[in-house]
Amino acid sequence: MIRNFCLVAAACAPLALAQSNPIAYTGAHIITVAGAEIPDGVLVIQNGRITTVGARNAVSIPAGAQVVDAVSKVIMPGIVDSHSHIGEPEGGDSSSPIQPDVRVLDSVNVHDAHIEKARAGGVTTANVMPGSGRLSSGQTLYLKLRKGNTIDDLLIKLPDGSIAGGLKMANGTNPRGTPPQPGTRGKAAALVRAEFIKAQEYRAKIIAANGDASKLPPRDLRMEELVEVLDGKRTVQFHTHRHDDIMTVIRLSQEFHFKVVLHHVSDGWMMAEEIAKAKVPVSVIVIDSPGGKEEAMNASPVTPARLEAAGVPFGFHTDDPITDSRLFLREAGLGVRNGLSRSTALYAMTLANAKILELDSRIGSIEPGKDADFIVLSGDPLSVYSHVLETWIEGKKVFDRSDPHDRLEQVGGEGASHDQNPFWADDDGDEIGGRS
Repeated sequence: MIRNFCLVAAACAPLALAQSNPIAYTGAHIITVAGAEIPDGVLVIQNGRITTVGARNAVSIPAGAQVVDAVSKVIMPGIVDSHSHIGEPEGGDSSSPIQPDVRVLDSVNVHDAHIEKARAGGVTTANVMPGSGRLSSGQTLYLKLRKGNTIDDLLIKLPDGSIAGGLKMANGTNPRGTPPQPGTRGKAAALVRAEFIKAQEYRAKIIAANGDASKLPPRDLRMEELVEVLDGKRTVQFHTHRHDDIMTVIRLSQEFHFKVVLHHVSDGWMMAEEIAKAKVPVSVIVIDSPGGKEEAMNASPVTPARLEAAGVPFGFHTDDPITDSRLFLREAGLGVRNGLSRSTALYAMTLANAKILELDSRIGSIEPGKDADFIVLSGDPLSVYSHVLETWIEGKKVFDRSDPHDRLEQVGGEGASHDQNPFWADDDGDEIGGRS
């Protein structure tokens, strides 16, 4: 067995080495999102980054590059999902209505088949969230959907070494219940307000201690997390549907001066001007069969167009499994069908969500210096006839429709929902065996 493994590793060594060489896709229609579309373009990647993008007659392909003929194909940035539940994330339980200390970091199953399906839909980065059954169900994770054996392989690290993520909060019907959960919308807001006041007092004690350990308050993980929110180090990703709930979130964010993204906003079409005035971004879902809960009864596919007209920055999300990640592109198409501009629809799947996650310096558009996260499509991304052919993350192909296993994950069928099998990987993280 050891001998066979060594033979496989040796056979794959040239491939791993070749990844440091440039790869040039030529002749594709390139949607950069950051600028004009390029009808006959060239995309060059190397060492996990985009090095060059431009018109074929204006780009020099590096010597020794692997050249890929992409004529008749479309290349666009990897899709960024600003609200997803892939990986079976588990957050807060019924013990308390507000649990900011809970981390989905400690619960994500990286072998969940839905992660493979998301890659098959062109998703390269996702905000993986706990549920909305509590006023705060805990901390979210911004993940790169790399292939990996542990959650550490998918994490995005910030310049200060911390892990990228937000804080999930919710209002409306979902977090209501019997004590200790709030029974009314008014009580829900009161509990949130009281908890942030406690966090302000906790922070004040830390500041007053001025580094003197004897004067510091007892460590409180819940308060530590809310202080991060108060200090602007973590954005609140806030589940909210109804018009009055939307305004409650805006009031709370203004009272405590925290960064917030409004999620879902079923009544967003009637609240566009108010949201624009508050200058907060939105993560919106467009579904073709609204319903499921009373507060979502007014959901409308015109919401993206209304938000665009009002100047509200917004991105699309799947809330997977509410919308299957493989159908993400359809959301943008539905938006355009209901009055949204094509350019904003493409932006809302990519760079807008990168901005929502504060990762736009790395992802969301095809520009030199950014991570080589992109997808190759058979046709226009807004056409129902187009397929994702390849998905790349940081210069590594993580989905290939021509691979029978990957194709199964994309189109469905027997075995498509089985968890991913563990696999051997070389030092660069490239799979070299074990998957059936």
